[in-house]
Amino acid sequence: MPRVGWVKPATNRRLSDLVSVGVLTRVFPADLVDEVIAAAGRTEQRKRTLPARVMAYFAIGMALYSDGSYEEVMAQLTDGLSWATGWEESWEAPSQSAIFRARARLGAQPLRELFSRVAVPLAPNDTKGAFLANR
Repeated sequence: MPRVGWVKPATNRRLSDLVSVGVLTRVFPADLVDEVIAAAGRTEQRKRTLPARVMAYFAIGMALYSDGSYEEVMAQLTDGLSWATGWEESWEAPSQSAIFRARARLGAQPLRELFSRVAVPLAPNDTKGAFLANR
């Protein structure tokens, strides 16, 4: 039963979706994302609607929301980042083809490097039972 004064949100997105996308910026800090993009030589040459950093977060978002379309994942990403940062500007998502071209410009190399820098074991090597067959 809803509480008194509760109004159903205009969207069916859950707060947990918005928070999980906001957490991306903590796990993958913007300066680290920019660093791996620059190291891979994928920094944009001009100001674009979909900069390389946004596309890196988008690629990660595609893994989190694998059942969604490009447009749905982009909406989750922008809504989550808006919620996390207090950004109040409206933003219209680009077309599916624009997203596809931006992903192609970014390529896979920056994401490989980002993963290799962030994905580290949480347990020390001497923690009993933390590793199976030295993995």
